[in-house]
Amino acid sequence: MNLGILLGLASAVAYGASDFVGGVGARRASSLQIALVGQTAGALALLAYAAVLPGSPIPSDFGWAALAGVGSASGSIFLLRGFARGRMGVVAPVSAVGAAALPVLAGTALGDRPGWISWTGMLVALPGIWLVSRETSSPATSGSRGAFVDGALAGAGFGLLFIALAQLSDDAGPLPLAADQAIGALLTAATGLALRQPWRPGRRAIGWGSASGVLGAGGTLAFALAAGASELGIVAVLASLYPAVTVLLAAALLGERIRLAQRIGIGICTLAVATLALG
Repeated sequence: MNLGILLGLASAVAYGASDFVGGVGARRASSLQIALVGQTAGALALLAYAAVLPGSPIPSDFGWAALAGVGSASGSIFLLRGFARGRMGVVAPVSAVGAAALPVLAGTALGDRPGWISWTGMLVALPGIWLVSRETSSPATSGSRGAFVDGALAGAGFGLLFIALAQLSDDAGPLPLAADQAIGALLTAATGLALRQPWRPGRRAIGWGSASGVLGAGGTLAFALAAGASELGIVAVLASLYPAVTVLLAAALLGERIRLAQRIGIGICTLAVATLALG
């Protein structure tokens, strides 16, 4: 198993743990506050890392970082809007599959040419991601179309994040990643102000959001390193397996039941990882 595969999986684990912690925190504070604190904490964590290993970023790295920040913030905003509409069962799987599929298409357009085994692994992963993310608690109503749009826009945002991170130079270091997180935080705060939502975090939001943000920053760093060691589509698909990690943590730590569809999805994701490792 090459380094890019391992780092892609590490990114999925970190993102999945971040979502789990953020989800628990969102039961105690608003999702917007958790997202804002998380992005701010992620920026500070990456700044601290940059003080130790600064790297040698070039000006274009910060342009890509700004684009990544836009993707991160817009993805989070549309995801939260979809969840607020009570359509998690539509928004979550559509956004997760979109976040994986868009970088695959972009990587192909940019010249990536995965072998047939890798293509098989990427295609196998998509239904697995859908099944793991799917919730059955959301009733099918006339709001499903709007939820699908929210999910698609969230997936496009996260896909843009992955594509932009993959364009960073090999010696960029963590400083552009800190800029990505900081821009995401500013855009999230601006959205809260524009929508007149309570965005100023309280004590609970700071604690849970900070933990979620540091984990998320680890996922972003692992993804950026993975994208430098492997092809964009492969790494993006691996990172997009994060819902499986969230589901497993919820089962292990909160006693939540893993439904049959999710079990099948986890099995499919495991098969996809094995296939990608062989490719």
